[in-house]
Amino acid sequence: KNWEEDDNDEYCAAAEDLKDAEAVCEKLGIELHTVNFAAEYWDNVFEHFLEEYKAGRTPNPDIMCNKEIKFKAFLQFSAEILGADYIATGHYVRRTPNDENTQMLRGLDNNKDQSYFLYAVGQEQLGQTLFPVGELEKPEVRKIAEEQGLVTADKKDSTGICFIGERKFKDFLQKYLPAQPGNIETPEGQVIGQHEGLMYHTLGQRKGLLIGGLKEFNDQPWFVVDKDVKRNVLIVGQGKNHPLLFSNGLIANQLNWVDHKGPQTPQRLTVKTRYRQEDVDCEVFPDLKSGTIKVIFDKPQRAVTPGQSAVFYDGEVCLGGGIIEEYIR
Repeated sequence: KNWEEDDNDEYCAAAEDLKDAEAVCEKLGIELHTVNFAAEYWDNVFEHFLEEYKAGRTPNPDIMCNKEIKFKAFLQFSAEILGADYIATGHYVRRTPNDENTQMLRGLDNNKDQSYFLYAVGQEQLGQTLFPVGELEKPEVRKIAEEQGLVTADKKDSTGICFIGERKFKDFLQKYLPAQPGNIETPEGQVIGQHEGLMYHTLGQRKGLLIGGLKEFNDQPWFVVDKDVKRNVLIVGQGKNHPLLFSNGLIANQLNWVDHKGPQTPQRLTVKTRYRQEDVDCEVFPDLKSGTIKVIFDKPQRAVTPGQSAVFYDGEVCLGGGIIEEYIR
């Protein structure tokens, strides 16, 4: 369990998940161990999540949770307290056999591949982890669960941020961060509205801007094309393909490589800048001195968002990735 705050059934599925785990363990005849990592989660995942939003970026807490909780705190607990040789998780990824060059591979089910969320897991952790469903497609997994009579066979996939649950993101965030209202401007600097806080908005967003019906503009929808954090200004443009929504590349920092080395010289790879995105062909230019990497796309990409992760692939192999620091127009 990772979350104690406002932990009730209205928002949090933890009680239901525990009930399901108990039922599955009973069915399989194995013992259930429970452990609470709420303190570690708060310190190493949630506080980072808040800091990123405060800085005007859009973080991905699932990646931090995998790095700090599942493949660190939980792995340590399993080895030291339970005496386990391996942990097994339900992530849709694969890995090569155990040796000093263990690699992470995409899951066989391309639609469910979760390597994007696991790029910060190193070789040592990979070597202590089994990914039994990585070799299967989701319908097969459900079929096996059904054949075994497990209550989770028809359980819907989890989506969104686990600690927010079913409530509105804005309602959740304003409990922890004071909102700072400011102007909404066009790229030319014309003020056309007010926002309630930059942290509630992300690049490429259309809904929830509360602008429209402006007489001097056509009726094309408005999209967030930039955020000026220093001035606390939200910049919007009209049209889904507004030129300011597209970037030719990015710079990423806070790099994590599965083999702890990563590319040492410029090379051609593919990159994902968000989950479920098609792979984008690119050239990467590592700056070993600053610990950053510059990425130039073969084709401009839409809504490359600071705070999100850029994850690099060489064919089936997930090499690692980093946090998008800035986009290159």
